[in-house]
Amino acid sequence: MASRTAAGARLPERPGPRRRAGSPRAQGRHLLRSLPAAQTLARVIRPCYGPQGRQKLLVTARGTTVLTGYAAAILRALELEHPAARLLREATHTQAESSGDGAAFVVLLAEALLLQAEHLLRAGLPRSQLREAYAAATAETLALLPSLAIRSLGPLEDPFGALYSVVNTHAVSGADCLTKLVAQACWATKELDGGFRRERVGVCTLRGGRLEDSCLLPGLALCAEPCGQVTAVPGGARVALFVCGFGLAGPNAPATARLSGPADLATFRKGSERLIEKQVAQLASACINVAVAWGDIDENALTQADKHNIMVIRATSRRDMVYLSEVLGTPLMCHLLSPPKPGKCRRVYQQELGEGLAVVFEWECPGTPAVTLVLRGATAQGLQGAEQAAYRGIDAYFQLCQDPRLLPGAGATEMALAKMLSEKGSKLEGPNGPAFLAFAQALRSLPETLAENAGLAVSQVMAEMNRAHQAGNFLVGVGVEGVINVAQEEVWDTLTAKARGLRAVADVTLQLVNVDEIVVAKQSATYQQDSNPVPKKAKECLFPVKDQLLGTME
Repeated sequence: MASRTAAGARLPERPGPRRRAGSPRAQGRHLLRSLPAAQTLARVIRPCYGPQGRQKLLVTARGTTVLTGYAAAILRALELEHPAARLLREATHTQAESSGDGAAFVVLLAEALLLQAEHLLRAGLPRSQLREAYAAATAETLALLPSLAIRSLGPLEDPFGALYSVVNTHAVSGADCLTKLVAQACWATKELDGGFRRERVGVCTLRGGRLEDSCLLPGLALCAEPCGQVTAVPGGARVALFVCGFGLAGPNAPATARLSGPADLATFRKGSERLIEKQVAQLASACINVAVAWGDIDENALTQADKHNIMVIRATSRRDMVYLSEVLGTPLMCHLLSPPKPGKCRRVYQQELGEGLAVVFEWECPGTPAVTLVLRGATAQGLQGAEQAAYRGIDAYFQLCQDPRLLPGAGATEMALAKMLSEKGSKLEGPNGPAFLAFAQALRSLPETLAENAGLAVSQVMAEMNRAHQAGNFLVGVGVEGVINVAQEEVWDTLTAKARGLRAVADVTLQLVNVDEIVVAKQSATYQQDSNPVPKKAKECLFPVKDQLLGTME
């Protein structure tokens, strides 16, 4: 870093306290108290970055096992106590929710920028000037980013290449097959005016088989089965959705029925039965012939539904209920009442796929049909990863419909930005020069991580990439066996996700750079009590990451 700084402007000398900070004791301290937490998170996430990244086998606090390489899911499972680590996790989740990709990008680049900021602070750059210089470097990076978008996804072009990097980040295996299915589903539901509605693509997971056995079904499919004798509605289906049990509503508060004898009990039962008969009859009078409930199914209510030829389906996921509500255009009812506007579809039927069963709602309008991606897998963990990858791919296609511009992937964009920032930083005077060089060095750490995870010689790959980019070829990135031409290999990133990631990194980095001390308030006796006491040594063995993230307090 010293040699790079010498090429630019001279850093301001730190006044009198610099000699005190140069003591052996002061040199062991971190000027940025958030740096140790960022480094610990980066050590956890770095092996999962890129298409050759490895997976984490997570055991959550509830005891469930999750196999994933997605940074947001990993951070969600960690128990974090350091406030800087929590801030980084929040920025990562914001990026994941808004873009569907780039969670690991936020963590790794933020850690690299904080490390470079530590070097600049030790060289004597004041924090206020460092913040202004980093803000200027961020603005310059965001201004240069659109110039690298040399390609856009055409309205009639297959989106496979643009979706592969997103799907491959989440999928455990079979990214090629899964990306093709996601691309086909998105293409089939694209509207004539070029618009795209994410709710028209559903995802259903069924145990059994392989991922290659996955398929597309017309309409929306639920991983469920009919509960009563009516198993299909061949035509003119009118659907009601209930986010409650199919039967009498339970009381909101504990209640005790005071029955003085058998006669009162018989009267109570008859009253309940009459109420259920009335509610189901009201559904039938409103021409409702399909009822989907997210809750328990009452036997008496099911008997009455069979009497009125109403198909009752018990849903297992709230997400399925939301998707059905958006596609069919009917509200979610919290009581067993007729909806003001029932949902309409062509037919509802039961589909057997291998060892699993699915209920398919076939869409009525042929112009913009709904499609369900049925995923098959041997394990619940693999299906969960494939489902997450499919949803992120759908989100990425929605963003491409808003902004179709694509950037070179495989670390080529980061390397090109680093080259341009280095050239400009070497000519600037004052704090901006070293800050631009530090920003460029942080961006170079991302293709280095890609090469490291691919098992390549990092120094050799970076030398080849640097030589190619210096010659003006900014389409050179990191591949499985070495450097590749991303245009020939069809490896692209979306401009929207990359720009949002850079903004998220800049915001969280500028916040953490200005923190000089972390003060933890004294906990009250109520919060100090441990409901599940564990010996101190046992806690250190069970949660090593939590202790590393806490940092040292002075």
